[in-house]
Amino acid sequence: MGEEMNRTVAGYFRSIVLLFMAAIVLCAHSHAQDNPAADPPTGFAPLDKWKSAIVAGDAAALKAFYSTDPAAQVRANGMVAGADADVNFWLGLKARSVKLEIVRVTERPGVENFIFKADVQTGLPNSPTVNVTDAQGWRKQGEQWRLVGATRTDAPHLKQPSDMKKNIYPADADAHAEIKEAEEKAATQHKRVLLVFGANWCFDCHVLDLAFQRPDLAPIVASGYEVVHVDLGPDEKKNADLVAQFEVPLDKGIPALAVAESDGKLVVSQKNGEFEDARSLTSEALLEFLNKWKPQSQ
Repeated sequence: MGEEMNRTVAGYFRSIVLLFMAAIVLCAHSHAQDNPAADPPTGFAPLDKWKSAIVAGDAAALKAFYSTDPAAQVRANGMVAGADADVNFWLGLKARSVKLEIVRVTERPGVENFIFKADVQTGLPNSPTVNVTDAQGWRKQGEQWRLVGATRTDAPHLKQPSDMKKNIYPADADAHAEIKEAEEKAATQHKRVLLVFGANWCFDCHVLDLAFQRPDLAPIVASGYEVVHVDLGPDEKKNADLVAQFEVPLDKGIPALAVAESDGKLVVSQKNGEFEDARSLTSEALLEFLNKWKPQSQ
């Protein structure tokens, strides 16, 4: 009887231990879901702290990163905004985690510029993931780094590049020769020439390049146009004669497009920076442009 009682007690305690261990596993699993693995640091501590303030929901800490003198210049989805609006946007997501994918970094003493893609696991109903593209300019003011400018695109419609390594605008390309060749091909194939003025350093030029490869746009580009990428160089002064010939106002931003007949006669050029914020465009806007200016016979 004593031996049987001992076995019963031992079995009872084994059950308690198993239940306790199971509870620990479930708790750990729940904790992992509520606290996703930390995103690796970006290599720039102020940006990491800015991101941490978003996840912490710390409005005061987040706002402190934005320059007040001069006031931070913020654009969101093609519209002028301010620091307060930017802070409210990020805090409004109730982020549980923010994963940054750095697309490009440029730096010089006292200046750090970033373009990144952010995947935000929100705390909103149904916990949707929100994708954001942001270009931020940071300046060192005294001993502190401050955000002085940002261009944000929320839930972009077009694919955003993960890097800017593609050599869309080769430095050694002869734009004049390429235009002549394109005109000759366009004449024999009843097309027009599509001139895309831009530069490899231009993020929106890479967005537009990816967009023209979409299955809904690529056939129209291929059937209606001979495409020439006109490099403007690091200071936007390269091929200045072509900029003037095709009446492209570079002060409105790039990429800028012009369409010409096969004989070189200008059909249309963008005057108001219609595509300079390509990251915020829809495929429908691009489709409308391509269909409007393709050869009339098509």
